[in-house]
Amino acid sequence: MDSLTLSTAKIANGAIVCCECDLQGDITIGSRTVIHPRAKIIALTGPIIIGENNIIEEQVQIINRCETPMIIGNNNVFEVDCHVESKFIGDNNIVESKAFVGRQTSLSNGCVIGAKCEVLVAETLQEGSLFYGAGSDVKRRVQSDKPSAQGAQIEFLSKVLPNYHRIRKPLA
Repeated sequence: MDSLTLSTAKIANGAIVCCECDLQGDITIGSRTVIHPRAKIIALTGPIIIGENNIIEEQVQIINRCETPMIIGNNNVFEVDCHVESKFIGDNNIVESKAFVGRQTSLSNGCVIGAKCEVLVAETLQEGSLFYGAGSDVKRRVQSDKPSAQGAQIEFLSKVLPNYHRIRKPLA
């Protein structure tokens, strides 16, 4: 079933958006962003603006429940089954599998939210913040290394996904 809302999803040239994803509301998708099947991006009350070179994997949920725009920068990776409601996400961040980022938390640049971590702090995270652990045992530190760029993975997915899935045409 094609659940893409054509009238409000603006897709830039070079983006790979599988038809099997669920896009609802006012959404803008930047160039070279890859959205896998079964990802959900839902703009309930305010728009969602996604930058360039992002990877949004299967079963990811990105939801904007606020009237203000949710802004996602460039070169971010949202791994399988993570849930993000953050109003602002900078550049070069990784949200790992099954992680949850609440709407009062903003990610600056180079942050990593580890697998199964719940981050609900009401603050903008310091650059390079790393959250790890699970349940009530989540720990935090600042890493000196920046997450690596995902250019090769985006290139690979851009070639392989169209072989197995229907892809939406750019609308921007």
